[in-house]
Amino acid sequence: MSVTWHRIVVNPTKPLSCGSWELKERLGTGGFGNVTRWQNKDTEEQIAIKQCRQELSERSKERWCLEIQIMKRLDHVNVVAAREVPEGMQRMVATNDLPLLAMEYCQGGDLRKYLNLFENCCGMREGSVLILLRDISLALTYLHKKRIIHRDLKPENIVLQQGEKRLIHKIIDLGYAKELDQSSLCTSFVGTLQYLAPELIERQKYTVTVDYWSFGTLVVECIIGYRPFLPTWQPVPWHNKLMHKQNDDIVVYEDLSGEVRFSKHLPQPNHLNSLLLEKMERWLQLMLKWSPKERGKNHKAKPSDCFSQLEIILQLKLVHVLNMMSAKILSYSVSDDETVADLQLRIEKDTDIPAANQELLLEAGLALEPNGLATQCAIDYTELDGRRTDSPLVFLFDRSSCSYEPQFTPRTLPENIRFVQADPCHLLAYSPLRRTCSQAWHTIRSLKEDWQRLQQGQKAAIMSLLRHNSSLSKQKNEMVSMHQRLMAKLDFFTTSLHIDMDKYQEQTATGIGIISQKRHVDRFSPDFPFPSICSDQRCPGNGQELVHLVVQAVQFYEKKLRDFYTHLSKTAVCRQRVMELLPKVEGVVQKMAESEQVLMSLQEKRQRELWNLLKVACVRTHDISMSNDPRVAAIISFQVNLPNPQGKLSFFCVKARLAVESHSFYTVSVVVTGLKWIIATDTSGGHAYAKTPS
Repeated sequence: MSVTWHRIVVNPTKPLSCGSWELKERLGTGGFGNVTRWQNKDTEEQIAIKQCRQELSERSKERWCLEIQIMKRLDHVNVVAAREVPEGMQRMVATNDLPLLAMEYCQGGDLRKYLNLFENCCGMREGSVLILLRDISLALTYLHKKRIIHRDLKPENIVLQQGEKRLIHKIIDLGYAKELDQSSLCTSFVGTLQYLAPELIERQKYTVTVDYWSFGTLVVECIIGYRPFLPTWQPVPWHNKLMHKQNDDIVVYEDLSGEVRFSKHLPQPNHLNSLLLEKMERWLQLMLKWSPKERGKNHKAKPSDCFSQLEIILQLKLVHVLNMMSAKILSYSVSDDETVADLQLRIEKDTDIPAANQELLLEAGLALEPNGLATQCAIDYTELDGRRTDSPLVFLFDRSSCSYEPQFTPRTLPENIRFVQADPCHLLAYSPLRRTCSQAWHTIRSLKEDWQRLQQGQKAAIMSLLRHNSSLSKQKNEMVSMHQRLMAKLDFFTTSLHIDMDKYQEQTATGIGIISQKRHVDRFSPDFPFPSICSDQRCPGNGQELVHLVVQAVQFYEKKLRDFYTHLSKTAVCRQRVMELLPKVEGVVQKMAESEQVLMSLQEKRQRELWNLLKVACVRTHDISMSNDPRVAAIISFQVNLPNPQGKLSFFCVKARLAVESHSFYTVSVVVTGLKWIIATDTSGGHAYAKTPS
């Protein structure tokens, strides 16, 4: 049943109700009857009630009852589900003895309404097309497994329901559906001519392949915005002309000069990327074969059926890369185990930018690591609303270049625009004029979207610059903090060392390695030339009017593109400078850390040498304390091996004078090459106390 959908609001002051159900509006009328929307006042559930007209023929009544029988036993997410007719509604609403059909209500309207939106004048978005392909292919596969042919597949019989993450497409109106009998052939049909397979028009026997033709016709219309085969022609001349179509022809159209053309390719403009466009053209060649026996089969592939071939296309994981050097989008199909490094090698072949110089940025400014999986940036349309205009992109920059020059390649204008440009005063009929307007609008919108994508790339570059600048600032702060700590420790060590050297000058022999330490430390004086670090930098009736608008848009785009690349070059220079400074600052911080370690080891060595001397003195004096004379005063001499300033071992004379005060306490005066220490030892407790006399 072909339903013309239009909303007729019921008088809100006197709403018709049946129990808890209230009539809200009439959704549309068709060949069988009308459809109304009802809402439950308690649960707010909504259903659509389809009511059959009273004056139907017996054949139509049979088809009506068949539709209800089929609907009640179907259960698939992409087929509109039947609902129970509310109690009492049959008696109150029905005007005859034919049963009502209750169905789930889909708020999005039908696909025809969606296609008629001005934004879809040259076809739906790539994501929307892929989602439609998945939903309707699953629905048809389900129906065919149930041995049901729809026979009337068209945009008016597909409705849209908003799901949790995306739109869901559902097939409706099985009024012309036919259950396959044992011979799997049917001969009777009344349907919508513009989407009919040739064998149906010729009233030949047919199978499920008639749905393939209708599906292929519908898909082409969704991609390019109009039906593929002479959409304005009458059925008889349409059929006669189309009989000359080759198997791989998927579009037959009449150009502005009136000549009929056959094409194996989808016409421009459309929204599919080049990779997907090629695969869809090959698949549509299967779906639109004239011969019903060959339609939907690819004997060169396994599996050979059309829905398996379509599933291969839908399983593709696509990565779209915007080359910021040329402003062109590159599309790649990536596998599950493919890394970013593998993807970069493929990009190198297409752009001549070495993989080592490539920087791939996400919109947030995050760089893709070469060892990461390429699928992390692939588009998953099962979780993404296909209507979005800003599909996720990866932005490609060349690290080796700081000068970005506009490499603007003039966009190839659509055929109708070129025709009007060559002959501005040529009068166009309504249909070609409408298509010319659509192409002009699409061209201008495409320029705008190209500009927006370039701005997204510039934003990604700035975000990346800010991230690197933040790292540089952290390293700079760490360098300043470490420099202050190092200078404080150096001052302390230098002061201690000067005191030691003053005492050393009083000795009569050579020192104990202090001079060599001083020479070593002199390298870390405040005058040491650390590399200079630069401060943060900040850088500042006919188509004549249509063609005129398009030319103006292209010229304006070229001007803006030159300004854009000037600013992008400045951003690249800033980023390169930051990247040059960052390792230098990190190197200085590393050297400071190493210097701090050297300084601390020298301080530790200095302390250890002094205390080793005191330990030796204490051991020798302890031996003297074992004498029987309670009042012995003695001078002892011993030698120790200590390094001299040249780093060699030498003997140093240590003299100690022992004065025993009691059996448990004595004092020792120790002179180490002129440096005098007083050691008091408590023999009972084993403690020793050392100090230098004032």
